[in-house]
Amino acid sequence: MMVNTYSRFTYDTVDEIAPVYSAIVLGTSKKLKNGRENQYYKNRILAAVQLYQANKCKKIIVSGDNRTMGYNEPRDMKSDLILLGVPAEVIVCDYAGRRTLDSIIRFKEIFGQTAGIVVSQQFHNNRAVFIGRHKGIRLNGFNAEDVNVHNGLKTRVRELVSKLFCVLDVKIFNTRPRHLGDKIVI
Repeated sequence: MMVNTYSRFTYDTVDEIAPVYSAIVLGTSKKLKNGRENQYYKNRILAAVQLYQANKCKKIIVSGDNRTMGYNEPRDMKSDLILLGVPAEVIVCDYAGRRTLDSIIRFKEIFGQTAGIVVSQQFHNNRAVFIGRHKGIRLNGFNAEDVNVHNGLKTRVRELVSKLFCVLDVKIFNTRPRHLGDKIVI
């Protein structure tokens, strides 16, 4: 699928990736429904810390869902990044990143970024970079460690559908984010 060809813009080690002003970490739930730690989440946070510590970005936007008072991906990500040594003033929360498409378009239109690094697992980064590059963002991906196939099977199946909708959103429908709002200078 054409989205997978964008893997050429994703990297597994920080040494391979050029420094930029800002990175964006794509949200996911901190805990699984059974209460266990979500390895996708944990690995994205660790990758973002690694990126920052390697001086590959000056700012980190944490973008995710916060539909209810008890569920707030950006707040969780910011808190965990701070616990791991990233200064609070470096981290910017995007509370309207309900979908990957929303997060990436908001990265440019709300936060004014025309280049950056997206942090997620490679299968997700391929899609995010596809969206970003079609929207005029020089976006590269930093691949967080993946989870084993058994634990990630449901996500892999869902990703096939997400890629199809991604292509339709970008190439056919020119889908816009659900929420935009005022520009935020970072």
